[in-house]
Amino acid sequence: MKKERLKIIIFDGSFKTTPFINRLVKGLVLNHQVYILGFNEKLAKPIYGVRYVSLGSNQSKLMFTVTTLGKLLQLKKFNLLFPTLKKLIKGKRQALQQQNLDLALKNISPDIIHLQWPSVIPWFEVVLMEQKIPVVLSQRGFHSNVRPFVDEANFEYLNKWYPKIAGFHSVSKAIAANGNRIWNAPKKIDHVIYTGLNLDEIPFSKNYNRSNPLKILSIGRAHWIKGYDYALQSCKILLEKGVPFQYSIIGGAGDEELQFLVDNLGLNNYVILQRRKPQPEVFNLMQEASLLLMPSLEEGIPNVVVEAMAIGLPVISTDCGGVPELITNDKDGWLVPTRNPQALAGAIEDFLGLSLNKVEEVRLAARKKVEQQHNEEQMVKGMEELYFEVVVLKKP
Repeated sequence: MKKERLKIIIFDGSFKTTPFINRLVKGLVLNHQVYILGFNEKLAKPIYGVRYVSLGSNQSKLMFTVTTLGKLLQLKKFNLLFPTLKKLIKGKRQALQQQNLDLALKNISPDIIHLQWPSVIPWFEVVLMEQKIPVVLSQRGFHSNVRPFVDEANFEYLNKWYPKIAGFHSVSKAIAANGNRIWNAPKKIDHVIYTGLNLDEIPFSKNYNRSNPLKILSIGRAHWIKGYDYALQSCKILLEKGVPFQYSIIGGAGDEELQFLVDNLGLNNYVILQRRKPQPEVFNLMQEASLLLMPSLEEGIPNVVVEAMAIGLPVISTDCGGVPELITNDKDGWLVPTRNPQALAGAIEDFLGLSLNKVEEVRLAARKKVEQQHNEEQMVKGMEELYFEVVVLKKP
């Protein structure tokens, strides 16, 4: 099939999309029309070439009204003015947001819709029932790895709607396998496409320093799936053994459970819970640290680990989810079992005993792995191939 120019809608409910999507659309707009639909009015730093379509802000009643009525006037849907005014008066915001979405879809007439999370499927039930526009779904994170398997109603909902999805994008082989537990079929289209980085923007740090005390870093929201309780227990073990360290959790500030554990384990002088930080600041912290610790219980392929490997920050991670697709133990990082503080502490001790030549060997191997498996061009090409495959199948 000739690689025609596609109209692609990207949807996760907001203009403020994930780093994965931001990188993806920057590549897609070079050859396609890309629309991001969201419940926003504007974006401070829009991506050049992307067409942003507002579905009404959740923050401002006035702007929501202006956007909703303006959309009807723009599309000359005068017959909907009176029913819309009644819904506005009654405060039926969600129904009007659905109306705005439906009108946007009819106006754009996309070739394909790419949903970013299973949680946004309810907005597109009519589209999926009609089967006129192919829908692609990304499988990544908590909504694919965990929620369906702890929430029976969610599992049943996804099992009902997955057969109507034209194609799936999985961020790892492991998460694709979890998707198959929800629903599988002989002709199911599911492409494993790893997240891609613009490696020109993430230079390899040549001046690595294994500090004393060891500067250990974790990055991610405070959630039980991240395994920070096990990481803190490993810190207690290190402390009792006299191993000098300083552990920072970026994204841990304000979490009562983590703060309680820090206090209870006597780690106040050794553990810092910090607020979430913008990406450039995170990269700076990675360059200043000596080790990234990723103690999660479940992941797809975590961006933070890919970024650390690209920068040259050594990584010790649990062997959860798709991480073994990224890290080969003792080659480009180190893997330990999940829920095992003793293994985490032991891996950190072993790391301190390694020669700097060995550490450098691992750092270089990690960067090479990212360059081969997680480059941006490869990611964009992979998504284009998925889009074209499902579009071809939908053509008469």
